[in-house]
Amino acid sequence: MRLIAAPPTVAVADFDYIDTSGEVKNQKAEHEARVAKFAELLRAKLSADGQFQVIPIECAEPPCTPINMQPQKFIDASHRSGARFVVYGGIHKMSTLIQNGDVELLDLETDKLLFKRTVTFRGDTDEAFRRAAVFVSDAVKEAMEKR
Repeated sequence: MRLIAAPPTVAVADFDYIDTSGEVKNQKAEHEARVAKFAELLRAKLSADGQFQVIPIECAEPPCTPINMQPQKFIDASHRSGARFVVYGGIHKMSTLIQNGDVELLDLETDKLLFKRTVTFRGDTDEAFRRAAVFVSDAVKEAMEKR
């Protein structure tokens, strides 16, 4: 009888969002929705083929991010989740058209940073965030596969 190993587990944290573009129009609600969707898409894409199991990070006061929780509390919560890996980061709106996303992947068993990348994407639309999430998920998957 052949046993099938469970897929490695990964927790995908909420993402922080900072807007220093100086635009007059208040887009806080739109940005909160887009950054939440970004994390949801990342979770869905990572779990889509069954190669990785995505599990939640729980915290007392969401969003569960290193900035909101303080870094050590975030790492502790990530360990408590039982995940092998944790993906986290933030998005920074630099101008009307340019956003930077910082994404990191930590191996929680070894406490080693496996992946750190800044991605730049153009646009402040749902589609721009979707494309960025797809790109990031592919890069993170590749980093976890190499472990």
